[in-house]
Amino acid sequence: MREITAWEAMVRENPDHSRWYVERFRSMAAQGRDLAGEARMVDAMLERGSRVLDAGCGPGRVGGELVARGHRVVGVDIDPYLVDAARKDHPDGDWRVGDLAELDLVERGEEPFDAVVCAGNVMTFLAPGTEVEVLRRMGAQVRSEGRVVVGFGAGRGYPFERFFDDVAEAGLVTDLRLATWDLRPFTADSEFLVAVLRRADDAPAG
Repeated sequence: MREITAWEAMVRENPDHSRWYVERFRSMAAQGRDLAGEARMVDAMLERGSRVLDAGCGPGRVGGELVARGHRVVGVDIDPYLVDAARKDHPDGDWRVGDLAELDLVERGEEPFDAVVCAGNVMTFLAPGTEVEVLRRMGAQVRSEGRVVVGFGAGRGYPFERFFDDVAEAGLVTDLRLATWDLRPFTADSEFLVAVLRRADDAPAG
């Protein structure tokens, strides 16, 4: 039986949380707030028209911006309410309900992705103990030389050092560590992490 994610547990405790989350970002967008930082960074890594997996897409904030910038985006999220909002607000994306611990799009014959982006503290909302499997499955969705970009904050029960241990266990290599989506350097005091990862079998020889 599938273990429920921390996000699902939170929604069970507060059934109105998903609606609040969607309306929060809709309100921020209507106010003209800059919500595109993650997408700008990922876009800079890609050729136009790249295929991108938005892992834990929520209501499509990041993936929708990448669609607007000319990329082909598939978004996957465990919360049907958030996926429905993504479909309404960003109809040109391909939004699906699914558990990141069961990602198998490429294994089922779909085209590999040029990049996977996992933003919005998604890694801290997984089912406890599934972090390595989620990282492994995200890595399995990218083509050779593709990248997995993960961002989340400190103080959420998933220490950065444990994340890097999980990255290695999942067969991935860290190419770059940043403290923000606008490319500030990561230090021992950083309160946020953006990690650019690749599969270990794509690492250069020597």
